[in-house]
Amino acid sequence: MPRPGPGGGLRFGRIPITNVQPVIEDGAFPAKAVRGGDVQVRAVVFREGHDAVGVHAVLFNPSGVEVQRTRLESLGKGTDAWGGVVTPTSEGAWSFAVEGWTDLYATWAHNAAVKINAGVDVEVMLAEGAQLLATAAGESSHATDAKTFKHAAKALADGTLNTNDRLAAGNSGPVRAAVARFPLRDLVTRSRRYPLQVERDAAGRGAWYELFPRSEGARRNPDTGAWTSGNFTTAAHRLPAVAAMGFDVVYLPPIHPIGTINRKGPNNTLTAGPGDPGSPWAIGSAAGGHDAIHPDLGSFADFDAFVAAANDLDLEVALDLALQCAPDHPWATEHPEWFTTRIDGTIAYAENPPKKYQDIYPLNFDNDPAGLSTEILRIVRLWIDHGVRIFRVDNPHTKPVWFWEWLIGTVNAERPDVVFLAEAFTRPAMMAALGRAGFQQSYSYFTWRNTKEELEEYLFHVSRESAGYFRPNFFVNTPDILSEYLQFGGPAAFKIRAILAAMGSPLWGMYAGYELFEHVARPGAEENIDNEKYEYKDRDFAAFQAEGKSLAPFITALNRIRRAHPALLDLENLTLHTSSDDATLVFSKHKRIAATAQEPARKDTIIVVINVDPHSMRQGQVTLDLDALELDGLSAEGTFEVQDLVTGATWNWSKQNYFRLDAQLEPAHILHVRR
Repeated sequence: MPRPGPGGGLRFGRIPITNVQPVIEDGAFPAKAVRGGDVQVRAVVFREGHDAVGVHAVLFNPSGVEVQRTRLESLGKGTDAWGGVVTPTSEGAWSFAVEGWTDLYATWAHNAAVKINAGVDVEVMLAEGAQLLATAAGESSHATDAKTFKHAAKALADGTLNTNDRLAAGNSGPVRAAVARFPLRDLVTRSRRYPLQVERDAAGRGAWYELFPRSEGARRNPDTGAWTSGNFTTAAHRLPAVAAMGFDVVYLPPIHPIGTINRKGPNNTLTAGPGDPGSPWAIGSAAGGHDAIHPDLGSFADFDAFVAAANDLDLEVALDLALQCAPDHPWATEHPEWFTTRIDGTIAYAENPPKKYQDIYPLNFDNDPAGLSTEILRIVRLWIDHGVRIFRVDNPHTKPVWFWEWLIGTVNAERPDVVFLAEAFTRPAMMAALGRAGFQQSYSYFTWRNTKEELEEYLFHVSRESAGYFRPNFFVNTPDILSEYLQFGGPAAFKIRAILAAMGSPLWGMYAGYELFEHVARPGAEENIDNEKYEYKDRDFAAFQAEGKSLAPFITALNRIRRAHPALLDLENLTLHTSSDDATLVFSKHKRIAATAQEPARKDTIIVVINVDPHSMRQGQVTLDLDALELDGLSAEGTFEVQDLVTGATWNWSKQNYFRLDAQLEPAHILHVRR
């Protein structure tokens, strides 16, 4: 049996600390954070009796040195729940703990007010206060605070003063400010330390743009109809426009040789013509596999030049890691044990009923796990050597989770700057497991959350409930996904979804053609007709923009707003507010920004009011949670100034505000709180 008393091998310390967050499986996996990003720490902390409790979150850097101590605030009377923010300042393996303690000053102040007002134990309470503050004066390392404590202790003990003046001296503003800086703690109890993996910005922040290199610069002969493929050199000409829109990452689908056996034709037909390029995800042919480049795209030198051109524009290149093979991939003959063989001796192709992928063989990790894993690690290292630091992983939920834990752990031990994005539209348990296993970010259910109710539920989930292990990248479309909302919502729908994605998550992305409002679906499918997965696309982006038919200027404005406002680049700081209209969503993002040598401390607050019905005009009343906005210096009328970052208009807002939003004209207010 454990010996009696705190610290004797019992689970509870002197002050019970439970439900600490963010903690992943009791610390078996580290919670995720990015450098400079706010991490919401929460815990349930209480004690027996009626004495007041105080709570701190303590942050430790990778060397184990305490570098930050944050006083947690009560999250609701009677809940014993506490919350606050810590902010790691560099990358690495950080940790945090929660401390609970008896708040001696708050306990005395409450008891003194109650008893003295009732005429009970008056002198005893004043004497206890005098002794408490005299002790604090002797222990405080801050000269001004020590003087404040000493002066208050003397007044509390001065019997020549009346009772109210003595009590007021112990409750004065300077005393309370000094106590806030130097809490009077007793029975301090610390939780165990919990891991916090702090990664670079690209792991948790960024705007992604997807393009097919073979389409950029592709041209069709008007006489013969034959296509000439684009390549890395022609695709590089598109990079300045991508950078000008404010994107951080240019993502390329697979760039490897494409299989010829069972190659798909236009619109996923089973028969390809002689000029059809096939799906880039059907990887491998006689020209090579995952460690080769499609001959039409160029050489490794051409790829290296493309990466360098992107980097010169402050763009990172993300490469698709699709662990699957065309039937004529070299692995299919050299390593048949890496696939699933059916009873008739054939290799099973990929299926996701009702979808069938006859041009793709999925891998089987159970026959030769060590051999297959080692080969994939070799491939990842190869592309890292060619400047790739971000991998978008195709269908990771169709591979064992242990493999991802091993691969990402191995790669990040060598290169902590490498980022993996999970393209996993699948069951919640699997998506959560992939996040725990190491994926820095993931595609999400955002694509199918369209109503106010659905969006409120999902935004709360990703910013509060799953943020410790799951970073959602809000892609508005992909080559595989053209939602009904975009098919039938018109240009307003494209604008609304871009606002929601860019403002709602520090990670968002779009696939080329979104800015041109491409919205016609292949019959019976939730994807574009004449899909770029199976054919070339020749888009004249500049002509559309010159004619005013492009969303690119608005997307540029959204990304510019994101870069100017740090609040938008954190995940856990989102607060939902109330709207009287059932199609108008309201949320805010708020961040305290520490002082630097160049700038004083400040607060950044964005309020988004958005009509999510692309077909109508909506009006009503917004009711704001002013506490969440941490407003300073309200006017005598209780108002504060906001500026619409899209239109430039300014208004005086308050707790309750009228709005009118026409989806066809301007579907949202993106408001910056002026301080």
